[in-house]
Amino acid sequence: MSAAVPPLTLEAIRSVPKVLLHDHLDGGLRPATVVELAAATGYDALPTTDADELGRWFREAADSGSLESYLETFAHTCGVMQTEEALVRVAAECAEDLAADGVVYAEVRYAPELFAERGLSLDAVVEAVQAGFAEGERRAAQQGKNIRMGTLLCAMRQHARAQEIAEVAVRYRDAGVVGFDIAGPEAGFPPTRNLDAFEYLRTNNAHFTIHAGEAFGLASIWEAIQHCGAERLGHGVRIVDDIKTGPDGSVELGRLAAYVRDRRIPLEICPSSNVQTGAAASISDHPIGLLKRLRFRVTVNTDNRLMSGCTVSSEFAALAEAFGYGWADLQWFTINAMKSAFIDFDQRLDLIDNVIKPGYAHLV
Repeated sequence: MSAAVPPLTLEAIRSVPKVLLHDHLDGGLRPATVVELAAATGYDALPTTDADELGRWFREAADSGSLESYLETFAHTCGVMQTEEALVRVAAECAEDLAADGVVYAEVRYAPELFAERGLSLDAVVEAVQAGFAEGERRAAQQGKNIRMGTLLCAMRQHARAQEIAEVAVRYRDAGVVGFDIAGPEAGFPPTRNLDAFEYLRTNNAHFTIHAGEAFGLASIWEAIQHCGAERLGHGVRIVDDIKTGPDGSVELGRLAAYVRDRRIPLEICPSSNVQTGAAASISDHPIGLLKRLRFRVTVNTDNRLMSGCTVSSEFAALAEAFGYGWADLQWFTINAMKSAFIDFDQRLDLIDNVIKPGYAHLV
């Protein structure tokens, strides 16, 4: 007689392999680390130096319903990440925290230009973060948790450094930088402002994703895919605006939604973050339910673990409660993410066949 399948408790979900594609380094600091780094680097603008209170402040400040207000919280995390020592520490703790949550592969992104305000070069920023990720992988392995970290370098869409950041991403492609992204406010800053950078990446066979379809609608998704050539969509949740659901439950996909689904373009969906920024009213109302039912290439992500007070496991738990998902659904999300990663095909297949599927074998 086979053993009973355990319920989807948060603790049980932490124990299975997970894959994370959309997580911001400067959105995942430990509150205590923010306080200690502020003291060490002379940053004096924190709203409080009590770690517990600070953690609450970040979550409440991010809970505004506005992407612009949400983004303002990053002034404090970026403010304490202006030295090589701080970057190494934050990156190492990031890898450790993700591994402790059962993440076996993560692509963590950040904008190097945001950490260069005190004189660090872009290369120095990248090398410090890579050193931190390597240290975090080593510490996690010592605790019996294996994680592989990949890096995505972001350009800020409101600035004019996308070409420069794209060149850094290509320069460090063999040192753990697996791709490129543009981030920041969508409204008024379309991805087509950075066409030169995307053309450069394509001609160098480099991978990139684009934040699109979060605060802004279908136009940003269409531009990201058809003009810029994005391989994945950061968020992409507004693709639901191109899907009509009839009163009888029938569904009709518009041409853009059909294209995204047919081409298996991955959606890097971040449920709790979408609720905070007003892209969804609640987890139970989140379009991920419909998108999964229609078999879009949906992946589940954290976006900013500090601001949302979340982990991959807690996102899975919230979705399971809202939509009745079981272990097979969690495995489906995880394999989707691994298939969509920016590392080599052989490496993706190895993690799917030798880590992820065995990790769910007794559950599905």
